[in-house]
Amino acid sequence: MDDLNFGKRNKRGDWEPFERISAAPLFEVPTRPVAIAKWIFGWDGYLLPWNLFYGLVAVAVWLWATPSMATMQTLAPGWALFIFARNAAMISVTSGYLHLRLYIMKKQGGLFKYNAKWPSKSSDAFLFRDQNKDNMFWTFISGVPQWTLYEVLMLWAMANGYIATLDATAHPVMFAVIMFFIPMFRELHFFMVHRMIHWPPLYKYVHSLHHANVNPGPWSGIAMHPVEHLFYFSTVLIHAIVPSHPVHVIFNLVHAGLTPGQGHTGFDKIVNGKTVLNTHGHAHYLHHKYFEVNYADGALPLDRWFGSFHDGSPEADSAMEVRMAKRRATLNRKI
Repeated sequence: MDDLNFGKRNKRGDWEPFERISAAPLFEVPTRPVAIAKWIFGWDGYLLPWNLFYGLVAVAVWLWATPSMATMQTLAPGWALFIFARNAAMISVTSGYLHLRLYIMKKQGGLFKYNAKWPSKSSDAFLFRDQNKDNMFWTFISGVPQWTLYEVLMLWAMANGYIATLDATAHPVMFAVIMFFIPMFRELHFFMVHRMIHWPPLYKYVHSLHHANVNPGPWSGIAMHPVEHLFYFSTVLIHAIVPSHPVHVIFNLVHAGLTPGQGHTGFDKIVNGKTVLNTHGHAHYLHHKYFEVNYADGALPLDRWFGSFHDGSPEADSAMEVRMAKRRATLNRKI
């Protein structure tokens, strides 16, 4: 497969796709029901393959890798540590596999790689001067523990009836509806948190740690400052308000914990023989490249609504430069 059939390279060897980033057709006027149905149910759309995969992972985790509700009625280190080990194993398998295949074995070389360079192993911007070691440190020292803490507390509260739960057997349609909307809610929550941590003081002391990954890889996904993890995984608190099943809690956190590895691969597509998977990482790669664009992922047109959308085109570059010039002029007037 030749990636030049799908995009082009600049003089540095960086690759970019011909196809421009587009938002889902949900809010287009006039409404296009067929396009919406294709986006929801078609391949490389909302459900297939990624969200269905993460949803099935959550169901499997609930059925075979989560203590019973009776066990979780009592806060105890045994089952909490089990959940930590299970979450650490999941991210090790997913991000670890992507890193092994794409960055260690280099199975597809630079095919579909946005940035021609490989992650830095000699930069003062990272602990140990190594980007991957830095990212793995923050993932396992802060990311997985906070993911686990939120999960343990939510499941403990559900087991004790402190928050309302949904009986999936009695309300199967509502169960499915909540599962369907969790990725959209995750995007809305992420957008709000993401905009907040780009506020200069929070960016300087918190979010800049993640943005040291100008050239991200799979382990960049949840490599964040502990304060950012606290905000980021708070997405699960919606289930303290909306009566939910424990599977919904697990799915929300699995989605938050595992999708960033996919979105930060640094590759537009993963190629394995004749199988080609779109990582849907281009929008977020542009965020790491330009910082002030694409705060969300695209299922909801939030960046379009708030004026921070970048579709990868030269026209979007020009619009971004105009926005930045206006912002600098406003800041200078205030000073």
